[in-house]
Amino acid sequence: MTTRGRCLLAAGLAAALCSIILNERDLLRVSVFVVALPLLVCFLTAVARVGLHAQRQIVPVRVPVGGRAEVSLHIRSTGRLPTGGLLVSDGVPYSLGGKPRFLIEHLPRHTGTRLRYSVQPMLRGIQQLGPLKATITDPFGLAEFERELAHTSRLVVVPRIVPLHGVPGGSGLGSGDDGSVRLAAGQGEDDAIVRPYRQGDDLRKVHWRSTAKRDEMMVRVEERPWRGGTTVLLDHRATAHRGAGTTASLEWAVSFVASICLHLHRYGQRVRLVTETGRLIVSDTGDGTHNDNAVLDALAALQATPQREIDARNDPGHGQELIAVLGATSPESLSQLIGQRSRGNRSLAVLLDTAAWGAAGEDGGEVGGGVDTDIDGATALLRGAGWGVTVARPNIPMTATWSTLCRSIGTRNDALTSGFGQ
Repeated sequence: MTTRGRCLLAAGLAAALCSIILNERDLLRVSVFVVALPLLVCFLTAVARVGLHAQRQIVPVRVPVGGRAEVSLHIRSTGRLPTGGLLVSDGVPYSLGGKPRFLIEHLPRHTGTRLRYSVQPMLRGIQQLGPLKATITDPFGLAEFERELAHTSRLVVVPRIVPLHGVPGGSGLGSGDDGSVRLAAGQGEDDAIVRPYRQGDDLRKVHWRSTAKRDEMMVRVEERPWRGGTTVLLDHRATAHRGAGTTASLEWAVSFVASICLHLHRYGQRVRLVTETGRLIVSDTGDGTHNDNAVLDALAALQATPQREIDARNDPGHGQELIAVLGATSPESLSQLIGQRSRGNRSLAVLLDTAAWGAAGEDGGEVGGGVDTDIDGATALLRGAGWGVTVARPNIPMTATWSTLCRSIGTRNDALTSGFGQ
């Protein structure tokens, strides 16, 4: 019963009381009618067969952070009674905006009506839209009831993707422009990774067959050829990141990892995505096809874990090329991660300077509560183990961070060649 109906019922009871006190039969008849009217309307409204059918359509069903999705609601009447004064509201999470409400004065019986609204998510995740509810009132406005017209629909808010350019040198992704060339050797010989001669290279490592073929002095790099794809490691420990919301270092890391995976997919590469414990998040099927949506859906649902330290008991790369995106990390965790990797396996690391995210955050950078990494010490430790390393900060574009990471493999090749010469 609406406020109008309750007021009318109270007025009827008051009139009935006055009629008894004043002994006015006519007033009693009026009061009976006034009391019976809202009660009768409530009964008829409850038993009336008002048929309503609704459908919700979201385009697109996957939207990046900061993007826009259009929601279309098609509502039509399936009953014989006319429908009017219909208040429709759809459940929308707070992170997607305000709750949309529509007032339908008259609903056509056959064609129905179509309602539209848009949402602009600012946080990644799996969001639920709905349920869609309609509030139906009687023509007098004395009673109303609520009916659920449609269940919830899923909207996947995926990380923001940044187009990247170039690939790490020597990874076998290009045609030789990256500074290294892999040639098929003769029968009984291993594949050779060669690159142009640089001043200071050991002459004993000159690959004469490639030199004669290319008419340029080529040096052999005695590394295991890249074969089984790339493993991308994402450190998503709560203590390893700083900041909150869209400006948190974890969101930057998730967006960067998503960009790497889709970028490598464009080169036709098989990609495995794992956590700092080596747990597999998503992997390519191995049949030559790559499902970008699987990677985006997995990262959209990824949440920070209470894990304190990196627990790399086994090689997280499984013998593949490894690209590790690391938050605040202790030297002990880095040493454990390094110990699981063979020097013959190409390893790259992106170290997040979490102190920079903490300084840029509005909350003072205390979210997460971890200890920031000694960037210089961690960089020296990884490079000493033959890793290619770059440091990421919030004021450095992701494209620049990726380009620096791609160039870092050339520095590692120089170090390996010099080591072989000694």
